[in-house]
Amino acid sequence: MTNTATRIKPVTSSAPSGNAPTTLPLLSRESGDSLVDQIVRTVQSRIDDKLLRTGARMPSIRQFADLHSVSRFTVVEAYDRLVAQGFLESRRGSGFYVRERSPVAGTAPTGTVLPLRSNSGQFGNEHGMADNGSSQPQQLDVVWLVRNMFRQMPPQKMPGGGLLPPDWLDGDLIGNGLRSVGRQNMSLLTYGTPQGFLPLRQQLQLKLAELEITAAPEQIVMTSGVTQGLDIVARHFLRPGDVIFVDDPAWFLMFGSFAAMGAKVVGIPRLTDGPDIAKLAELAALHKPRLYVINSVLHNPTSTSLSAAKAFQILRLAEEHDFTIVEDDIYCDMHPGAGVQAATRIAALDQLQRVIYLGGFSKTLSANLRVGFIATSPELARHLSDRKMLSTLTTSEIGERVIYKILSEGHYRKHAERLRNRLNGVRDKVVRQLEKIGLDTGLATGSGMFIWTDAKRDTNVLTEKAMAQGFLLAPGSLFSPNQLPSTRMRINVASMSDPGIWRFMDEELGR
Repeated sequence: MTNTATRIKPVTSSAPSGNAPTTLPLLSRESGDSLVDQIVRTVQSRIDDKLLRTGARMPSIRQFADLHSVSRFTVVEAYDRLVAQGFLESRRGSGFYVRERSPVAGTAPTGTVLPLRSNSGQFGNEHGMADNGSSQPQQLDVVWLVRNMFRQMPPQKMPGGGLLPPDWLDGDLIGNGLRSVGRQNMSLLTYGTPQGFLPLRQQLQLKLAELEITAAPEQIVMTSGVTQGLDIVARHFLRPGDVIFVDDPAWFLMFGSFAAMGAKVVGIPRLTDGPDIAKLAELAALHKPRLYVINSVLHNPTSTSLSAAKAFQILRLAEEHDFTIVEDDIYCDMHPGAGVQAATRIAALDQLQRVIYLGGFSKTLSANLRVGFIATSPELARHLSDRKMLSTLTTSEIGERVIYKILSEGHYRKHAERLRNRLNGVRDKVVRQLEKIGLDTGLATGSGMFIWTDAKRDTNVLTEKAMAQGFLLAPGSLFSPNQLPSTRMRINVASMSDPGIWRFMDEELGR
């Protein structure tokens, strides 16, 4: 068997600070990235993570090449890029050293890993100190995972990530759509329409009808992904001091966004078939919320779906306590839609009277195109379209035209089916491996891309250890509004192909 990867042997710092040797991850000759790119990315991340300290001397070009079985030309190009990007400095006659980096005041360098909260509630480096050298703990930022998701790490190094790996998606499908749209030159030189590309909204009318949701094109507002859709809705409804309900656990990005608007975010415990209805009723009577944001289908992070009974009860409570339901259905097309796993959408029961429905294509087609939509009542759609214009004028019609082409030509249905089949092919295997190690996967369902597993120890600590080895995990604390330490973590089944993550988990969590 041909060995397609070579381990980077321990790199020992000879800096005065006496950094400990650091074992770096594998170089892969089949990853699609050049060896130069891999070396640059690896060294950058080690410097950002402070595993290679300022002043540390790098191995000579010859030593690096010999240690890692690469050519000296490869090392020269990698070192030159790192010098140009400010990570290393070249000292004539002495070698290459880690350079002191000076970020713009008030910002963190690109790719910085924000420290996680330990059991003591403090954040910092290995000595429990803030990275600024003071003894004050750094404050946890709810966008910790988002920032690290945007570090250019290979998908197989990100089992805590929220996207399918690029090689699971259909780049040719997107490329063909972009080329077709690119030939429509004149139509791309002006603003789009405020509510979005009309033929796409007409196509979405058909898609929603398949879910038994009736929505005319004038009831649909295109957005730059579901994230912008949530933001537009929240800004329309919320005033400082208002209460907004979210599931607990839930998609973490909402917490900071809503809090920044001055809203109070309250979590509703999520069970296997939906929210805890008794708790929802109790807290609704106490807080009188304006909105309740919920994943009905393939909830993030548990991949559980709402039962019909729970959907009726939520709608009844919304009417009783006069709050609006925001139904985020971004994982819609990963669900088989029938049989024992059949799921109920609240919008199908309510027909967009008290429910605002959100959808998009970032999980199944392309996160980069940023195409999402809001479906709601005609009057509210007009108000939300006006609010969208005040902040962004219109959304990009280029992405909307690409999505329209894919949907209207019938390619999307087969593509979504392939994704579901591939997820089915890996999910059971990942569950069995996790259980073999000793993790509790009792909430694992038969659909979706996530497993909400119980590691039976503080996953903040586990995440810090994983990051030191080049892997991004998603600790359970980030999925709760209170962000207390948790033994849970979210696993993306499509990103568990690297043997290194399994070795790490077995060493840290194995029986």
